[in-house]
Parts: sequence; structure tokens; C-alpha cells
Amino acid sequence: MAKIGQINQLQVTRKDTKGVCLDGKDLGEIILLSRFLPKDCKIGDIIKVFIYLDSRERLTATTQQVKAQVGDVANLKVVQVNNVGAFLDWGIAKDLLVPFNQQQIKMQVGESYLVYVYIDPETSRIVASSKLNRFIHQNSNSYEKGQAVSLIISDKTDIGYSAVINNQHWGVIFFSDLVKPLKIGQKLKGYIKQIRGDGKVNLSLEAIGYAKVDSLSLKILKALHNNNGFIPLSDKSPAELIYEQFAVSKKSYKMTIGSLYKKRLITISREGITLVDTSKKVK
Repeated sequence: MAKIGQINQLQVTRKDTKGVCLDGKDLGEIILLSRFLPKDCKIGDIIKVFIYLDSRERLTATTQQVKAQVGDVANLKVVQVNNVGAFLDWGIAKDLLVPFNQQQIKMQVGESYLVYVYIDPETSRIVASSKLNRFIHQNSNSYEKGQAVSLIISDKTDIGYSAVINNQHWGVIFFSDLVKPLKIGQKLKGYIKQIRGDGKVNLSLEAIGYAKVDSLSLKILKALHNNNGFIPLSDKSPAELIYEQFAVSKKSYKMTIGSLYKKRLITISREGITLVDTSKKVK
């Protein structure tokens, strides 16, 4: 079944004076205008399209790259404000409405805001809200320690950064777990560090435990092979240089090269680390 506000793969059923008609299953036929047609499009082709309601409330499709789908949290820029609300650029011809009653603070043209995209049950229109707490949950026991998740940074607090996990739950990244500052609206991969007794989630930007060591070990070994068996980064090197090279904390780097040293794969000196056997290839 095709879904409004989502990217769907639909089949071209016939040509129309305005473009082509797509099989929207339970939604019926959906028009895709000529200017959005892929090159050499023909009947029977399967096309990836985003479905939404146009200015006349008609179902329509587009191949334009949408910046957010229904159920997503995204950082979007305001392009217009009128007596209805604020309108955001989300990558397609029709801008995304944030009604006044869904604005956490009054939105201004040219500014970007973190919003949740959803379908208004009263109007069936796709709209957005910057009142994220109405949609994002505080507590969750559905994750496992070490699980990889997608994050979008929401706010900077006294202890760290609030982040939305998988568009569904709140989590926190503590300053003590960071090497450099983050940006509001930044999207990045993260990991579940801990689910506290109250169900709140602590996050890390590095893999946890052995997964962290294993993945970083492989990255370090590959870097050694690509640099004639030597990297000028030791356990005494500045944290900033380590992060610039491997995007990990100095603590993680020291732990990993210590593990590689115990396996007799590298030697460590004040100048850096050296591969013991450069003839072995890293897969």
C-alpha cells in the first residue's frame, strides 16, 4: 500500500496529458508531472516517488529529493511566514507548514528549526511541529547497550547535548564523552551507552566495548598499511590530533593500540606506532 508523506516505489500505469499516472494501490491513481519524470520513462516502470497533497489537496507525486518524511525529525529552514503559520523548505515544490499552535517559539524567516513531521488527523495534511515533546518519548527500554542508532542533535544543556534517537526517543550525550562540540540539527551515528533505571538513555558517539576496539583496530591497521607501516600518533599524542585522524577519543585510541600491542601487531614509541609485519594485508 502506498503511504502519504513517504517515499514509495510505484508502477507507471498509463500516460496522461500532464505526465503519467502511478498505481497508488488503495490510494488510487496518482499523477506524476512531466517535469519530474525520469529519462526514457515508460509504462510498467517502477519509480521511486514521494507522495503528498498539492495546493488543491490532490494526491500528487514527485521525484524531488525530500528532506524529511512523515515520522522524521529534521532541521529545516523557514522560507515564509503568513497568517496561517510558518513554511519550511523541505526539498519539494510545496513548502511544509508549521501552524502557529505547533511552534515552540515564534518562527522567523531565514532561521532553521528542529521539527517533527506528521499527518494532522483533522485535516489529513502533512504538517510539522517544533513542540518535539509531543512526539518524542523520554523513556525507552527498547534498546540494547551498544546498539547503533541514528541521532539528531536537539539542544545544548548544562551536562551535554540532548539528541533524538531514531526519530522516537530522547537521549543525552555528556560533555565528558565528547572530543569536540556538536551543532544543533547535526545528524550522526551513535550508540546506546546505558539505559538508566528511570528508562532515560545515555548515548555515545563511539562503539561500546569490544565492538569499539574491533572496529577501531581495523581502522588503525588499514591506516598503518596505507602509510608504510607507521602513524605518528602514540598514546602521548594530543587528543585533538587523534580525533582528527580517527574521530575517536584519546582514551579509546590508547585502549585500542594497547590491545594491538598485546597481540604483537604493532610497536609503540613516543613518536607513534609501527606495524610489526607490513606484508600481512588487512581485509
